[in-house]
Amino acid sequence: MSTESASPTDYGLDGSTNWLLGGAIGGIVGSLLFGALLWVLEPTIVTDTVPGIYGVESGSTMIGWLFHLLHGLVLGLVFGAIVSREVILGTLTATTQFDVLEESGLAVRFVLAGVVYGLAIWAVLPVIGGQVLISVGTDPGFPAVAAESLAGHLLYGALLGALFSAFVEAEPDAETPFDDASET
Repeated sequence: MSTESASPTDYGLDGSTNWLLGGAIGGIVGSLLFGALLWVLEPTIVTDTVPGIYGVESGSTMIGWLFHLLHGLVLGLVFGAIVSREVILGTLTATTQFDVLEESGLAVRFVLAGVVYGLAIWAVLPVIGGQVLISVGTDPGFPAVAAESLAGHLLYGALLGALFSAFVEAEPDAETPFDDASET
């Protein structure tokens, strides 16, 4: 049993920049496409609702987009930080019993991780966060469980995962991070 633990650099993530760059670019591009979806369906969400969360009465397209892109950037960086951790990355790069997943490569695994992350963001921010705002007397101005919001967050996550995978060079791991626990 080895006393050294694997780090993100062992997987080719380049430790300090690739995961950061992949998360940032994936987050911004994902939020651009998500924002475009919102813009087509209900532009006031971008111009009024997003700035309104911070108490800014905007009506300004530029301020709304700035807040929306900032959300995407921060959430993209959080995704990069989470996915580059040893346990998560080891799980994503481990061999599986599913032939389809094995043959598809790691890019698909990062996209799936992004979709799961987008679903988690949707569940925590607009669904739970929206209900909390309503309970304290602040109407966020958007339906918390809207299908458009779910679709947008899933789209955001898929793009985030795809662009993240373009910036990292992870190799499949022969064992899962949980194998060491069974040896003790």
